[in-house]
Amino acid sequence: MIILKEFQKRMIVNYIIGSLIAVFGVGSTFIFHTLELSQEEVYFLLLVMFISVGVMILAEFFAYKQHIYPIKLSLTTENPSLTLIKEAYRSAHRFPLMTVQRILGPHLLGLSITASVLTWVFIDLHYIQFPYSYIGLAWAGAILVGIIHAMIEFFLSQRIIQPLVTHFMRIANQSYGVTLTLAKKDVISLQKKLLISSIFIAIIPIVLFILASEVRTNRQPGHTPEDFWAWASVLLMVIIFLAIYCSLLLYENIKRPIDTLLTSMKKVQKGHLETIENIYSDEFSHLINGFNHMVLGIQERDQQNEEMLDRFFTIFAATLDARDPYTAGHSIRVAEYTVKIAEAYGLSLSEIDLVRKSALLHDIGKIGIRDAVLLKEGKLTDEEFEQIKKHPVIGAKILEQVNLPNDLKSILPGVKYHHERYDGNGYPERLSGDNIPLYGRMMAVADAYDAMTSDRPYRKGMPIEKALTILEEGKGTQWDPAFVDLFVQEITKQAII
Repeated sequence: MIILKEFQKRMIVNYIIGSLIAVFGVGSTFIFHTLELSQEEVYFLLLVMFISVGVMILAEFFAYKQHIYPIKLSLTTENPSLTLIKEAYRSAHRFPLMTVQRILGPHLLGLSITASVLTWVFIDLHYIQFPYSYIGLAWAGAILVGIIHAMIEFFLSQRIIQPLVTHFMRIANQSYGVTLTLAKKDVISLQKKLLISSIFIAIIPIVLFILASEVRTNRQPGHTPEDFWAWASVLLMVIIFLAIYCSLLLYENIKRPIDTLLTSMKKVQKGHLETIENIYSDEFSHLINGFNHMVLGIQERDQQNEEMLDRFFTIFAATLDARDPYTAGHSIRVAEYTVKIAEAYGLSLSEIDLVRKSALLHDIGKIGIRDAVLLKEGKLTDEEFEQIKKHPVIGAKILEQVNLPNDLKSILPGVKYHHERYDGNGYPERLSGDNIPLYGRMMAVADAYDAMTSDRPYRKGMPIEKALTILEEGKGTQWDPAFVDLFVQEITKQAII
């Protein structure tokens, strides 16, 4: 599986980085820069180091196979059980800690025991000329170098476990509907990380320097102050680099979840309510959980507000229609027809919802028309028709005065321009073609169709076929041809009445 290959590849890279810095960087510098060795002794010590590193890698490999087994089994099994997924999830979270255990266990023992035995043999054979007591000092140095290596790989490993943790969380949720969590014993608190890292950064380099000084000054006397400072400056450079590098690793480990939270908070400010996958096992896990609860609460509140607003639009439309018993349900039907056009046209869900709201309120301006004109059963006079023609503008002004939020302001053009004609002979502004706002062109078709097919006190609603024929004949003059075609197709296909 790709995720497993990528994880193991990055583990190898981390191992190389940690080994280069700790074993070959710090360890080798302290050995070869502190001891005064002949060329032959250098060769033998290099031989000791390479053989010891080989044994160390072999010992650590067997430990690594045991640690990776639950993860590998879960990723390579076609339908892993929930128990297996949980174990793999726990192993992924514990992998940085298990990395420390490998380095301070088989890694350290494989290196130190092999190196001690070989060095003892070479001293005994007089290939290396220094006291046996140096082996004891080397053990102390090896433990310190091992701790350095372990700390580096701990933080590097925390970078690469996140895709694994995310994968197991998703599989458990999708396949079993379970949200994975860690037991308290598996949590490595931020307090522990900071405490151990601070001790490591402050004390380990000093102890290493003290060990090197013990060998350099007490066991190899006769050096001038200039020699001492030349030697000490190199070691100090190594120690400073080590302290800075480890501080950066700790800083990144803390900064990453903070950046995730800040990015998500900015998204929330912009209205994008997305939860964060909780891949952390320290105090940041509680922060992420708190953030997710906040987002879910906002989503629930917004959904309730949206449902309330939706009901308000529907009730208001029904209230408007109730003023004229012969057009009852008109606004709701126009909204349904307009939604069908919008869906066929391919608008997004959010835009479809807006055009529906706009259609529900498209006749809100009729509030401002006198009953004597609005409810007149006979033919309207020219003056009365001019009053009726004002309702789109009245409706837009009413909605402008209520200070709609920005995400609802796009409903205004539909209310104001649903009586414009495609040929420019409509009202209120005699707009034409694509100059008529999109919602207005859609609603014009839906509004006309419902007006033609609905019963009036002075006439019965015409048959669907005749209404569709009139729409077809009015393409390009009264209505947008594209929306007429879409609506006719929908009516024919779904038999909307």
